Amino acid sequence: MEQKTNNYFFKSFLTIVIAIGIFWGLKQVLPGRLFPESTAAISGIVIDSLALDAMSNDSLSISEGDSLVSDTLINRVKIETSDNSEGIGNLVNFYEKLYDLETSGKGKVRIAYFGDSMNDGDLIVQDIRSAYQNQYGGKGVGFVGITSLSASARYSVTHQFSKNWETQSFLNVKKPKRAFGVDGQVSFVPRGSQTWLKYTANDVANATLLYNPTLFYGSSSNHNASVNISFSKDSTVRYELITSKLLNTLKLSPSTKTLKATFEKADSIPFYGINFDDGSGVHVDNFSLRGNSGLPLSLFNKDLMNALDRVLNYDLIVLQYGTNVLGYGTTDYSWYESKMSGVVNHLQQCFPNASILIISTGDRAVKTNMEMQTDKAVEPLVKHQKLYAEGTHSGFINLYTLMGGYGSMVKWVQENPSLANKDYTHFNQKGAKKIGGLIYGELDKGYFEYKKLRESGRISARPKNSTQSDDL
Repeated sequence: MEQKTNNYFFKSFLTIVIAIGIFWGLKQVLPGRLFPESTAAISGIVIDSLALDAMSNDSLSISEGDSLVSDTLINRVKIETSDNSEGIGNLVNFYEKLYDLETSGKGKVRIAYFGDSMNDGDLIVQDIRSAYQNQYGGKGVGFVGITSLSASARYSVTHQFSKNWETQSFLNVKKPKRAFGVDGQVSFVPRGSQTWLKYTANDVANATLLYNPTLFYGSSSNHNASVNISFSKDSTVRYELITSKLLNTLKLSPSTKTLKATFEKADSIPFYGINFDDGSGVHVDNFSLRGNSGLPLSLFNKDLMNALDRVLNYDLIVLQYGTNVLGYGTTDYSWYESKMSGVVNHLQQCFPNASILIISTGDRAVKTNMEMQTDKAVEPLVKHQKLYAEGTHSGFINLYTLMGGYGSMVKWVQENPSLANKDYTHFNQKGAKKIGGLIYGELDKGYFEYKKLRESGRISARPKNSTQSDDL
């Protein structure tokens, strides 16, 4: 009996040794990213493939920061606002448009707000949009993509779509069938299927209607496609889809409460989204995608973005990223600074008339020595985000210090009522509203200083741009 037990023990031990040997052998030949040693993803956060490539030093097509667009003297205006912001004087293109709007009461200002899960469901962005529209006018939720993972969580507009859309995202596809749209996605209608979109305005201030809905889509050799627009059970209008240009726009109706678009024979056409705005005041588009590090913005096709910019006329590009590169066991973010410098350079070429604003990561807490404390990677990341903002002549808002600095996330979670979720990373609705107000406050302080300089004659009016055209 004892001999039999010994045999079992020996066989088990031998099996473990062989398994370890096989694992060790495979580790030498399989891609290193399958066996991360210090890059374990944190709970609740995913990361895009470009960031994983950058961290593992794989080949990456993002240009480095050495090819930045040259600054111009006209962009060098010194504006000091608070200890939480720097380089706000780099936002003069945006501030001048805002000044024109305020003083003339005519025209419009447009903001593209790119982000990650912090802005999921239009959080933070909807409050900044509301603040600007209350102050300077403007109605509508702006540009809304064809599909969205966070559509069900969005309250500023009800967004529904059939499940058969074929959507490619720049988070996981580097070479899409057709260029990505401004929300980082491109969607296709499968051949021979019923594919639809539906939007409904909610009882949200400044967005109680779907203002001037306009469909954005790309070129195709398909000349037989059409879309049926239903405003109610008894009212349907059919439009042919003209696909001759790189970017095509189609006005779907006057302003309406609800709209359903059903597509026919529309396969092979790239669809990008629908814009809703009243044509005046301030409009803010939310382009958030969960898991985005910011690096995928380098995959924008410059020609398509230029075409889109000629229609939408962006004056400010906001980048709020960082959460998705925390928690991977490093405090050296020089690689991120370099790659994001290249991203900002690319965006400057895509949207040449827009100012660019970098918003740093906020605070995030992790369990250290049995208590929740600020992640040691937060401050190094903020430092490098500030450096690439400086290097690219962008404005910078330090969201970490704006929240209160070290230990602030723990305080936000413990507030009564709480301002952040118990993952110690994401804000809840109350917290997001507060963050939106803080960011708007920093921008507004900068505008106030700009107006003083402008009206005292210490800076002059910027020349009007004649290359853009409002054709919405």
